[in-house]
Amino acid sequence: MPGANLTRTEAAERRALVDVERYDIDIDLTTGSDETFRVVTRVEFTGEPGATTFIDAITERVHSIVLNGDPLDPETHSTGVRVILPVLRERNVLVVDADFRYMNTGEGLHRAVDPADGEVYLYSQFEVPDARRMYACFEQPDLKASFALSVTAPSRWRVVSNQPTPEPVPLDDGPTGPRSQWRFAPTPRISTYITALVAGPYVSWEDELVSADGRTIPLGVFCRASLAEYMDADNVITTTKQGFEYFERHFGVPYPFDKYDQLFVPEYNMGAMENAGCVTFTENYVFRSRVPDAVRERRVVTILHELAHMWFGNLVTMQWWNDLWLNESFAEFISTLATAEATEWSGNWVTFLASEKTWAYRQDQLPSTHPIVAEIRDLDDVLVNFDGITYAKGGSVLKQLFHWVGREPFFAGLREYFDKHAWGNTRLDDLMREFEAASGRDLADWTAKWLETAGVNLLRPVVETDADGVITSFAIKQSAPAEHPTIRPHRLAVGVYAEREGGAVERVHRVELDVDGERTEVPELVGVHRGDLLLVNDDDLAYAKIRLDDDSLAFAQRRAGDIADPLARGLVLASIWDATRDAELRARDYAELVLACIDRETEPTARRQLLGQLTTAVKRYTAPDARDAVGARVADELWALAQRAEAGSDAQFAYVRAFAQLAVTDEQLDAVEALFAETARLDGLEVDTDLGWELLFALVAGGRAGGDDVDARLDEDRTSDGQRSAAQARAAIPTAEGKRAAWRSVWVEPGATNDVARATSAGFWNVHDESLVTPFVDEYFAGLGEIWSTRSFQMAEFLIAGFFPGAVPSDEVVAAARGWLDANVDAAPALRRLVVEGLDDVERALRVRARDAQ
Repeated sequence: MPGANLTRTEAAERRALVDVERYDIDIDLTTGSDETFRVVTRVEFTGEPGATTFIDAITERVHSIVLNGDPLDPETHSTGVRVILPVLRERNVLVVDADFRYMNTGEGLHRAVDPADGEVYLYSQFEVPDARRMYACFEQPDLKASFALSVTAPSRWRVVSNQPTPEPVPLDDGPTGPRSQWRFAPTPRISTYITALVAGPYVSWEDELVSADGRTIPLGVFCRASLAEYMDADNVITTTKQGFEYFERHFGVPYPFDKYDQLFVPEYNMGAMENAGCVTFTENYVFRSRVPDAVRERRVVTILHELAHMWFGNLVTMQWWNDLWLNESFAEFISTLATAEATEWSGNWVTFLASEKTWAYRQDQLPSTHPIVAEIRDLDDVLVNFDGITYAKGGSVLKQLFHWVGREPFFAGLREYFDKHAWGNTRLDDLMREFEAASGRDLADWTAKWLETAGVNLLRPVVETDADGVITSFAIKQSAPAEHPTIRPHRLAVGVYAEREGGAVERVHRVELDVDGERTEVPELVGVHRGDLLLVNDDDLAYAKIRLDDDSLAFAQRRAGDIADPLARGLVLASIWDATRDAELRARDYAELVLACIDRETEPTARRQLLGQLTTAVKRYTAPDARDAVGARVADELWALAQRAEAGSDAQFAYVRAFAQLAVTDEQLDAVEALFAETARLDGLEVDTDLGWELLFALVAGGRAGGDDVDARLDEDRTSDGQRSAAQARAAIPTAEGKRAAWRSVWVEPGATNDVARATSAGFWNVHDESLVTPFVDEYFAGLGEIWSTRSFQMAEFLIAGFFPGAVPSDEVVAAARGWLDANVDAAPALRRLVVEGLDDVERALRVRARDAQ
């Protein structure tokens, strides 16, 4: 949207002029309109007398503006994005009366209609700059204030915000029927992006706990009425209580708010959002059908991630978005630690390696990589920096810092940090200073190398042995890419693994040390037998790519599945996958390795990650002339694994889903069709609603089902999930007409919701015949500018990333992307970044395919 950006310079200038005290926000959701709602915002703030500034408000219509009792002309003082405030006084009162637009993109105040019963559900999503889509505000994190909401809504609705929900006061009948008003008490001083409003006929479950300071904290779990039968609120509340106890004990600060509600809302763009005392979650965490155990584990981590934000991010907030990592990296690390130490998912560090670290390594090798403490020039920068660096690399580096300074000094530093900066804003130095004081370590060099530089190092063992296999010399060689040449210090371990009686491969020796420089000698290993496998970064303490020496690699390719420790096994397999992505090993060989060892994988997230990488290896990384044969073999093996797996196991479920994604031969599609029609069964496997959709995706893409079958399935599943799944299935129809209809429905026509747009892009690229989608490559690049300029940021990002033609890597796609970049050097940096990342992904795929062909 033109003029919607905010630069760091503008924010700093405004902060120097203004300090905000309080917002009183009167929201009317009963105007009778499905498109807009009316809000009167009253703001009390101090100012620099005589200065001019602005307040943010993305409005549909401004009815009136009154500053210090003087009316301002909306025509001249409102741009639709900002309200200009002339001639400030020392103390100011501003009142803005405006209509705002409901969104269907997951930004601002999102309005969703449940197709199951026609009910309307609202929720807010403000991070980073979208509180201004619901009320007029100074939209930057260091202008904290107290917020008092008054909400007029249908009397039968539930209305939830940051403070405990008051008793509604009945009003008269409005255009939508009987209505009431909810007047919420003022919040503590918080930032705009964590204010919240959720409203609609939600169903709730209540509980409570006693905080460390003796207060009773009400707990609530909410979801749509049509999903209530599937909401396992007891599990959510149990996890929440485990997190409260863990964080209050380790942080030394009682929970800082008055209640804690968790609301599962429709058409959500992300996993969750840490609104103060009013956390919103994706409905994917309400399990209406069977889900992989990895998803159940992920829900636990997400619950604890958002709860950690109540302290780190909400109680103490970054001054500007360049310290976004102070929020997300910390929550990523501490939620993993809490999950492993306080819940049933004690193996969560294996999950962290399989998901977060894999994501981080991938992101850190893109041309768009950036320091954890990124240079954030404006809001566009921060929007695209919600990425694997901010979350996963930052969390990985904090794990290394945790081991670097020691557990007790780490938590002691945090306690001081919370105590000193409660309800305020901070910068990176404020946190590092407390860690230094608690640990006695000088962290200036560590901070500069780890947080202020980009790129990932590669660690490689250099080993010599005598004829009996005894180590005579061992060193760790460290390198860095030319674009990001920083050599960093690491705290890590080296493990020696050997086959034991019974065939298991186990660790027989371990050395922990500090590594720095391009070569670090490890004299502690001299005289130790090398065993069968040497593992640098054993226990996954450091953030670095690793390689195996030749003998260890050869052993791992034969025996990876026999490595008893899940974390060590995960490290070995991650190293081999990374070498495959770097075109050092063949994709088809990686596929054979996964097929040979996956039936011994015990960790659900690791299994899920391996199967995803297996699918990528087949579909994108295998040489084109071998892809059909390799894909058919892999699909046959997955079907065999599914048939051999324990009845009803998570492994069986995972193999069936992966098999359906890769099924391409007549025999394989026959098997999928028989499962879908339930004319064939696997013991313990129920083809429930969502698995049925997944099987139908495969049948549609394979030409065994069409639009009528999708419509019939949707008739049985008239829900939001059903609509999303139907959009994905229709987009997979393998005809020119089907692809054209899918393309038009989201790329050309702007009415699709965020959920439907994402689903359509997933189905669009699910093709066996790439000629069906290659005609859209030119249309994609020709339409980028219009998509960027006419859609909201979130929708533009979904479409541009989701429809980038990376699923059909070719020299033609590379040429088209480079041509667009050359012709659009002045395009928005955030837009160029999305294209640069897509281009890099295609170029990598072509390099890996060339290696696979050798």
